[in-house]
Amino acid sequence: MTFSRQIKIAPSILAADFANFGAECRAIEAEGADWVHVDVMDGHFVPNITFGPATCAAIRPHITGFMDVHLMIAPVDAYIEAFAEAGADLISAHLEAGPHIHRTLQAIRATGKKAGLAINPGTGIDSVAHLLDLVDMVCVMTVNPGFGGQKFIHSQLDKVRSLRKMIGDRPIHIEIDGGVTVETAPLVVAAGADVLVAGSAVFKGGSVANPAPYGVNIAAIRAAATL
Repeated sequence: MTFSRQIKIAPSILAADFANFGAECRAIEAEGADWVHVDVMDGHFVPNITFGPATCAAIRPHITGFMDVHLMIAPVDAYIEAFAEAGADLISAHLEAGPHIHRTLQAIRATGKKAGLAINPGTGIDSVAHLLDLVDMVCVMTVNPGFGGQKFIHSQLDKVRSLRKMIGDRPIHIEIDGGVTVETAPLVVAAGADVLVAGSAVFKGGSVANPAPYGVNIAAIRAAATL
């Protein structure tokens, strides 16, 4: 995939109908999603449990585009190969998930997949500077990870601005995960982000039987982000 800073909308299937993941993935892509964002939670690193490699493998045939897998798990390294084999295009690991994040990013890259580095709201970006040669994306959490539908933490905008300066002209995406709406999308894009993860803001009002609202919601976020 050619690198581009054009705005990408990545609906989080955490807000989808868990009983209809395949159909939901097809629906959001048909309605304009650029990426499909998969939130993996273990009940240990974050206070919730979602799904694992088997679910990712099951939905992969239903996704024609880019599958963005966000691992909110600890430890990470033992599971990288399984998520790579499940069809992830990009695998993000948290800076906070273990003491050897450099090794983790190397391991993701070794599978041939793109590597993402996720950072929690309470984490600074000083350490990120030493990892930029190993990442394809930095995911800035604008809520505390673990649950969907949380309110956007506005203090993270300064972090995004600083991160954008640090990245410079390197081909590294900045992803925003948490509380993305038509109100917050223009703020994060102005700060330097180009990948917007949105869960409830995309899936609200729609369903597999009535997916048109997904398209309306995606288009509204994109329009707000590109003003």
